[in-house]
Amino acid sequence: MNLQNLIRPNIYNLKPYSCARDEFKGKASAYLDANENPLNAPYNRYPDPLQNDLKEKVARLKNIDPEKLFFGNGSDEPIDLVVRIFCEPGVDNIVAIDPTYGMYQVCADINNVEYRKVHLLEDFSLDVDSVLNAVDDRTKIIFMCSPNNPTGNDLNVNDMKKVIQSFNGIVVIDEAYIDFSSRKSFLTELDQYPNLIVLQTFSKAWGMAAIRLGMAFACPEIIGFFNKVKYPYNINLLTQYFVGEEIKKLKRKEDWVEMLVSQREKLIDQLEKLPMVQKVYPTDANFVLVKVNDANATYRYLVEQGIIVRNRNNVSLCLGCLRITVGIPEESTLLIDTLKKMK
Repeated sequence: MNLQNLIRPNIYNLKPYSCARDEFKGKASAYLDANENPLNAPYNRYPDPLQNDLKEKVARLKNIDPEKLFFGNGSDEPIDLVVRIFCEPGVDNIVAIDPTYGMYQVCADINNVEYRKVHLLEDFSLDVDSVLNAVDDRTKIIFMCSPNNPTGNDLNVNDMKKVIQSFNGIVVIDEAYIDFSSRKSFLTELDQYPNLIVLQTFSKAWGMAAIRLGMAFACPEIIGFFNKVKYPYNINLLTQYFVGEEIKKLKRKEDWVEMLVSQREKLIDQLEKLPMVQKVYPTDANFVLVKVNDANATYRYLVEQGIIVRNRNNVSLCLGCLRITVGIPEESTLLIDTLKKMK
């Protein structure tokens, strides 16, 4: 893979902003470089721009080289960065499955990059030929989310590999919900596919959506361009410290996942018994996509009762569907009892 042929020329030649924390490593006797207030340590100092300590910890957790890891302000930051790095506005295009996570298109639209949707098949599986047929010589990125949002299903691994192997640009696989799936992560495939970027997050299984920390994994050359284009101090000190402590609680996270997967199956069983439910789609995530008799009316009714779900009625292939997150048992019971009372 020749990155120079894929990256926007101005980005490839960009001289990034450099701070003293980039130029100096280790401990200094006095920090007089960044016009910081010398009082109120440690919050008076700008955080490590490359989050090296936290990267070392997370890299060990993920069994991966720290040089293949980028931290973003949520997964939305690396999604936006990959568009900005590789796509020339008004010239290049992106191919993505449909339906899927909405921020891929939002970032494309913000950056004035054509966004080409390729519908999944009726069972929400990947139509490999249609994806590859949508590609032309100006296609720089293909986005695939697996487990997919809002459908909940994992895409077939061999289908995804075929796309990666057949495309000469960048393939992004978003694994935000991978902890709830039995599928092995594509992190193990990074060395084999230099055009692959894998996204993961601390928002879902780790229960840290509020702290906004996403991860992008790729070959060191691609990560180098992420670091080149990002804002200098994109991850604050509080987030770096908090996540560093939380990831020590791996057993707790695994217990949470086990509980949520078990609760997911119970919720599916209860939903399938409701007369208003036409279908509950198979899921590998921490949510279920449910087809009901009248999605709009059911959504409004639940909102009136103080229960918030996601109305996906207007999304491709999801006519009549609601997306329901797996909650604690008490929340599932409240949901089912409330739906039973709907007239």
